[in-house]
Amino acid sequence: MGRSRYIWGTAAVVSAGLVGGLVLSGGSDQPGRSPDHDGRPGPVRSQAHTAALPTADHGTRAALKQERTEPFSMLGITWSDPAARITGTIEARTRAAGSGQWSDWLRLDGNGGQGEAGAQRGGTEPAWVGPSDGVEVRVTADGRTSDRLPAGLRLDMIDPGKGGSGGGAMEPAGYRVDGPADPAESPDPTEGEPAEDPGPTAPADDEETTAPVEPEPEPPAEPTPSSEEPTPSEPASPPPSATPSPSASATGPTAPPSTAPRPAIVSRAGWGADESISPEEPGYLPGGKIKAVVVHHTAESNNYTCADGPAVVRGIYAYHVRQLKWKDLGYNFLVDKCGKVYEGRKGGVDLPVMGAHAFGFNSETTGISILGTYTDVAPSNAALTSVARIAAWKLGQYGVNPAGTVTLTAGDSGRSYTGTTWAKGAKMSLPALHGHRDNYNTQCPGNAYYAKLPTLRSWAAGPVKGLTIKSVTGAGLSGTTYYTKAAITVNWAATTPSALISKYELLVDGKPVATAAGTATSAKATLALGSHQIQVRATHQSGKTATSAAATVVAETTAPTFPTKPKAALRTGTVNTTAVPVTLSWKASDDAALKEVRLTAPTTATYGPATTSAKLTAKSGTATTWSLTARDQAGNTGTAAVSGTPVIVQETSATKAGTWTSKSSTSYLGGKSLTSSTKNASLTWTFTGRSVAWLVSRAATSGQAHIYVDGTKTATVDLKSATTKYRDAIWTKTWSTSAKHTIKVVVVGTSGRPAVTTDGIVYLK
Repeated sequence: MGRSRYIWGTAAVVSAGLVGGLVLSGGSDQPGRSPDHDGRPGPVRSQAHTAALPTADHGTRAALKQERTEPFSMLGITWSDPAARITGTIEARTRAAGSGQWSDWLRLDGNGGQGEAGAQRGGTEPAWVGPSDGVEVRVTADGRTSDRLPAGLRLDMIDPGKGGSGGGAMEPAGYRVDGPADPAESPDPTEGEPAEDPGPTAPADDEETTAPVEPEPEPPAEPTPSSEEPTPSEPASPPPSATPSPSASATGPTAPPSTAPRPAIVSRAGWGADESISPEEPGYLPGGKIKAVVVHHTAESNNYTCADGPAVVRGIYAYHVRQLKWKDLGYNFLVDKCGKVYEGRKGGVDLPVMGAHAFGFNSETTGISILGTYTDVAPSNAALTSVARIAAWKLGQYGVNPAGTVTLTAGDSGRSYTGTTWAKGAKMSLPALHGHRDNYNTQCPGNAYYAKLPTLRSWAAGPVKGLTIKSVTGAGLSGTTYYTKAAITVNWAATTPSALISKYELLVDGKPVATAAGTATSAKATLALGSHQIQVRATHQSGKTATSAAATVVAETTAPTFPTKPKAALRTGTVNTTAVPVTLSWKASDDAALKEVRLTAPTTATYGPATTSAKLTAKSGTATTWSLTARDQAGNTGTAAVSGTPVIVQETSATKAGTWTSKSSTSYLGGKSLTSSTKNASLTWTFTGRSVAWLVSRAATSGQAHIYVDGTKTATVDLKSATTKYRDAIWTKTWSTSAKHTIKVVVVGTSGRPAVTTDGIVYLK
């Protein structure tokens, strides 16, 4: 491949901002031209500023600090020999324009410059740092590759300009060349080379000086082409005025249909590509077929906004073309962290364009790079989804399974990040979707991203993974079975992103009853009575299907019943006229699955299916109805109720025998009570009801009493209590039906504590 020719809008090499450095202007610094006649935005001019990095300690270290620079948002470190690498430490930090705050140190990868045969400089990957006006750099050799840093070391700073919409699902343009800004201007062959030393110049008081850029050797006019480069029949450098077509020629490659849909792609015009700086026609893969996708990260900061995406892409474009002297942007596609896809190297996104992203393997692959660095943090799901979609689309054009393995022919000898080596021409077995580190000695695409490659292959190849029914709305779950009357909504989830899913189908007993879009997470169905097996089937964009595990759903309409009707009975506890202790009991059942029993009156409460009683209270002298509703898992209901009236009978209404003394206190019901310490003294009450409780006052000196019901002794009750209690229902008795009964209390005369004090009785009628 011949040496690239470069056309600059304004060929200027002037000293500005960095004394001793160079300002390489890409032409007009207008943010963007008016839209072209076709309505697309015009190119955005970028500017590059360079400064030499003087070495020290016998060429093992280099450093530079500039408090004031021309504005820039991206930087990289480059050197004269494109084959050289730096395995030491390369770090930079920048001062934010406006705030003046210095960033943390950013580490750059020293393996980023080798991607295209014929490149004139080596370099790091470019790093996006945001709008900056100051910089500090430090580079140290580690002695593994060389004892010294490579010659011609310099700092490259890029201002990508403003403009480029980066929006929408634009149809990608193949590419456009706008030609020189002024036809009278001719390309400057010295663009990007150091200017001759103008001689000593006294710097201004507020300027810093840097060492001049070291002169670079003039590259040969015809570098030896790589075996993976296009055949010599391809035109190397079209005239500047030529406007190559984005479509393949009659003898060139064609765009085969794909088994996967094409994702939305922002065209080069959309992100503001200045086509005049890369006028060469695109090259295409010699075999006309993409065999594999190589994924990358751009190894820069992740601190960019989604709105910065077009500028980041323009910065990388300018760095690859102007600083490294590649013919065009190296990657075929770029993806920002919000998942937006950008057209990279020109030639037609649907054609097998030869990129410059995987040295030695460019001729059989396409390259996709996510903007950012992903060594410690994985890319966003949005970005990964877009990579999977592009990979599936491009490989689908050539019948390659994204989860499969392919054989690639090495265009040059090399070594992988893990130490595998190969010779030129070797047949290499690699995943159809693999990381840059698999075919080159680089950390790219970063450890965290590399760990996601199995997931990417799965997403791109299908079928849908992680498909599961999460819940069934309109049905209750008991154990592993759902119950419904008829209508249900099935809710599901999948780990494969929805953008890669064509559709979902809801299956009832193996037959589809509803179809939903790939973005859906639920569907409705109406079931016939009986037991059914419910599943969800997902169709991947590849056509492969996956079916969830089945959920059992029973449709039934039988209402729950109360085999034991609700009953109310008095219970022990403290009695007030507004709160008499009552126990409500019941037994509910269902022929399928009882869910709950709800108390709906006189108050509300919900009880589990195994609960058969509840402690409640009722107002004395007031009729109360306790209403219950039994509900099954399907939503069927059955009801039952019971009524009763608690009645308090004061001690003064009793028939007395023996000696009883009246006592007064606000703690007693009605303010009074009767007390006796006389053995065999008694009180007798007669009532008609179905439950009764004896009310007493208790203390540590309280005695005992015998209780007779309808003339029969039924209990001996000890009133002794460690704490004083008033209005205490100490003893109760309940019958199945309401009837007339007599309760007689007899003082035992317990030795040392004979006293018995009573507040009367309460009964339920």
